[in-house]
Amino acid sequence: MTATAGARTHIVRLTIGSFSLAALLGVVALLGGGALGRTEGRVLLTTVLVGVASVAVLCYLATGGTPYQLVGVAGGAVVAVPILTGLVLIWADLGQDAVDLVGRTFGVGTTAAATLAQACLLLVLGARGRPAVRWLLAGTLALATVLAVALSALLVTQDDPPGVVLRGMGVLAILDVLGTVVVSALSRLGPPAGTASVTIPATLATRVDAVRGELSRDEAVQHAVEAWLATSRGSPGIVPAAPGPRS
Repeated sequence: MTATAGARTHIVRLTIGSFSLAALLGVVALLGGGALGRTEGRVLLTTVLVGVASVAVLCYLATGGTPYQLVGVAGGAVVAVPILTGLVLIWADLGQDAVDLVGRTFGVGTTAAATLAQACLLLVLGARGRPAVRWLLAGTLALATVLAVALSALLVTQDDPPGVVLRGMGVLAILDVLGTVVVSALSRLGPPAGTASVTIPATLATRVDAVRGELSRDEAVQHAVEAWLATSRGSPGIVPAAPGPRS
């Protein structure tokens, strides 16, 4: 197992373990009997915070072993900001000025972390799609970036923007969601452009996973087929396909 695969496994285990613990504390708080007090409320908010952060981490992990892995790494670093500031807001008794500062930091961190989670999922789904899907993917990521910057600016400055700005941000948000849905749907309707779908038995898939290292399963199978075609040239009864251009 490669270092990357091993690190990803440890992160998945840590994510599942953290949320499992938070969920258990939340269940205990709800079933403990009596009225929900301040401590129980804090426990429940912590459960929600850890749960949402866990979903974001799983989105970042989806880029593992792909050319977009650095986007996932950036997301993993950024998500620490809303986690830490969220815990401070939930558990610490701060003054009003401190609450405003930490709250703005939490808002900006949450915006950045959510945008990176969206980008990770869209890149994994649509980057190898047909040209039209890739263009739509690029446009959606651009909209998401502009929206994240605009929202972060409002959170930092706390200005009261004019109605036209809010309407424009609303339009961006709608188009962002629409692009995300369309890219996700079109990416799952068929294989990427220039590819064919091949089904392999589960036992063979297990053997491929054991030796593929940082390659995805599709890449490992592709390399295996190419190697077989290369060694099969000239063998009786085997007519390998003509080689195509390699990028």
